[in-house]
Amino acid sequence: MAALVGASFVAVSAYYMHRKTLNQLLEFAKTIERERDVAAAAAEDSGSDAVEHLKKYSTRRRKKSSGVYYRRGTAPLPDATKFTSDGGGGGEVNGPVHVDFIPAGLPRLQTLPEGKSDNMSSTTRAGHIIRPTSPKSPIASGSAFESAEGSDDEDIMTDNSKLDTTYLHTNGNANVNANGEPVPMDASSIIRAQSVSGDLHGVPPDPVAADILRKEPEHETFVRLRISPIEIPSPEEVEVYRTLQGCLEMRKSYVYKEAVSPWEKELITDPSTPKPILNPFDHTPEVKSDHYFQMEDGVVHVYANKESKDELFPVAGATTFFTDLQHILKVIAAGNIRTLCHHRLVLLEQKFNLHLMLNADREFLAQKSAPHRDFYNVRKVDTHVHHSACMNQKHLLRFIKSKLRKEPDEVVIFRDGTYLTLKEVFESLDLTGYDLNVDLLDVHADKSTFHRFDKFNLKYNPCGQSRLREIFLKQDNLIQGTLGRFLGELTKQVFQDLTASKYQMAEYRISIYGRKMSEWDQLASWIVNNDLYSENVVWLIQLPRLYNVYKEMGIVTSFQNILDNIFLPLFEVTVDPNSHPQLHVFLKQVVGLDLVDDESKPERRPTKHMPTPAEWTNIFNPAFSYYAYYCYANLYTLNKLRESKGMTTIKFRPHSGEIGLAMSPLSNNSLFLDYHRNPFPMFFLRGLNVSLSTDDPLQIHLTKEPLVEEYSIAASVWKLSACDLCEIARNSVYQSGFSHALKHHWIGKEYYKRGPDGNDIHKTNVPHIRLEFREMGLGTLTIAYCSQSAGNAGTNFGFCRGEEQVIVHCWMK
Repeated sequence: MAALVGASFVAVSAYYMHRKTLNQLLEFAKTIERERDVAAAAAEDSGSDAVEHLKKYSTRRRKKSSGVYYRRGTAPLPDATKFTSDGGGGGEVNGPVHVDFIPAGLPRLQTLPEGKSDNMSSTTRAGHIIRPTSPKSPIASGSAFESAEGSDDEDIMTDNSKLDTTYLHTNGNANVNANGEPVPMDASSIIRAQSVSGDLHGVPPDPVAADILRKEPEHETFVRLRISPIEIPSPEEVEVYRTLQGCLEMRKSYVYKEAVSPWEKELITDPSTPKPILNPFDHTPEVKSDHYFQMEDGVVHVYANKESKDELFPVAGATTFFTDLQHILKVIAAGNIRTLCHHRLVLLEQKFNLHLMLNADREFLAQKSAPHRDFYNVRKVDTHVHHSACMNQKHLLRFIKSKLRKEPDEVVIFRDGTYLTLKEVFESLDLTGYDLNVDLLDVHADKSTFHRFDKFNLKYNPCGQSRLREIFLKQDNLIQGTLGRFLGELTKQVFQDLTASKYQMAEYRISIYGRKMSEWDQLASWIVNNDLYSENVVWLIQLPRLYNVYKEMGIVTSFQNILDNIFLPLFEVTVDPNSHPQLHVFLKQVVGLDLVDDESKPERRPTKHMPTPAEWTNIFNPAFSYYAYYCYANLYTLNKLRESKGMTTIKFRPHSGEIGLAMSPLSNNSLFLDYHRNPFPMFFLRGLNVSLSTDDPLQIHLTKEPLVEEYSIAASVWKLSACDLCEIARNSVYQSGFSHALKHHWIGKEYYKRGPDGNDIHKTNVPHIRLEFREMGLGTLTIAYCSQSAGNAGTNFGFCRGEEQVIVHCWMK
């Protein structure tokens, strides 16, 4: 009780002391205003006498305040109680006392006697000097409540020429130039001057930080690098430029481009867009069109009807393509072109390093200005991941144990003329659920898989058993009358993890082998019957380049069989959606076509004299570019037909040489290339459209979020900043096959524009500074990229065998 009473007494005493202090300050302010009014009235009555009066008044104030000091306190306002320093311990001084302090968070006020020039205002305020302050602390002392005690400059009038007003004007503390002449302040300076705030310790934030944090991103200021090669190129360089320009023009004739861009076709005005699709697998019958198509020399030709002879969507022939390809390869091999492009690429790297030295802090501060956003809640897409390995090994292990415990009597496989249950399969392997662990599962890539693609493929077999792969990781098995039910359930669990993360998406790649035409219907049936749909997932179809295997097995007789099995069902369902209803709804979620196999295998380059697919009956596998042309040509025609009917299109995104580049450094580290030798950081420095992907989480990653694991390791090894990670995440969304509406929602309304105009920092957390720098280097990059050599060998996405793949990936977008 005594403590409570004592505390109450102290609180009441503090209140009255604080109230007394405030009253004294108010009385002081009123006194100053009264004397100022008297001075102004005197100035009106007697012109020059008023000036003399002000001088006397100012002198009197200095004399009275010369023996005064101010006691600092801990109250919210400075203690303005006044004491004298003479003899007897200081009675209170009567009359006005000058208090020279500026509360934290306020700019210095400029008070002028009426009629005085701005010259005086730059040097004095009510007869006192304004001193320039340091950039770190816009106030005169280290504390917001610091007094001017001990200052000999207080009574000295300083000439304007000795005062550096440049800094004052720059930081909003003066509106005069270096000559003392008044200059108008722009709006941003005014805002900055009125926005600098201090803290209890009197140390305001850095003016540059306050500037960036309070500005809109489009007004960010940074050091722009205007570095370019010699303005007048040499005759040799001119010849190189003309040659490369010819290659770029040639490439344009091969690029598929939609007649109407998605952002022009689909204008989004509803702020709640995109809306979830409630019934993604509902099929509405559609009328069959009159289009007629037929396969000719490996390429489907489309006509308006069966009687028409005019091809609707002509595409470059194989002879033209391979002739142009040889021309491009000769251009790449030229020494002068390689030298120029190498210099340009190195210049891009050095410019980016210099940009970071000058502007990294500004980029970081700009990121701070974006509310809510950081690396964890910006959208990021896993742009290269195989569906059959999309789960981690612990997830697969738990699923297998769960099924062995809950459904041991489920018939899961037909082997050697006998149907086997799940329990019988494990008994034949002499295994129980208790025996299973991650090590026994043995699906993780290790040292034995380096440069051994065959051993890496064997890691898809749990416990080294192909029958377990067929049961759990294949969609074409039969379990309880449902195709691939176990894999469907496992896939839905992965979808749920993506939905829970909210900001992670994936493009899962699933195979069509081309062994028979029914493969498309089987895959679509598996997707629809297992209800495999997620707002966070789209599908890519990968075509394994295994003609030689199927030829030896007697499944196909020529390469033409592969093309027929892959593309004819797609043209059938496009012309008549009712012919394959499940495939029709499934294709709405398919965004790309991929080519996969071991790209490190040596192969002969194709020429214009290559045999047609029907004539390719030998046991050798065609070259990558041979596969690529026929896939590109048929897909080009298919997309033109689907676009004419208002259907979704399918992009060609080959495994080797995608645009943009989806790179998987951890996967490469297990297969082809040591992590520290991976070219990803070099590509990123040069400004290529690169993204990080997981490839095979089952074999490579250890955590529940493999994509974040990929980003985390890359950031640690290559010292990537938060800005770098967010830029890579933005690249992944930009290059992905998700719809225009989703990209509009995820990375900005005008995401399709280049440079800062297409960026929304509030969605991407990428500063405009970074995007403007990338745009400035685009001209240099365009020339250099076309001649990117194969020196960066061994990556999983391309550049691993020769320049041939570079040309293919430059042309196939």
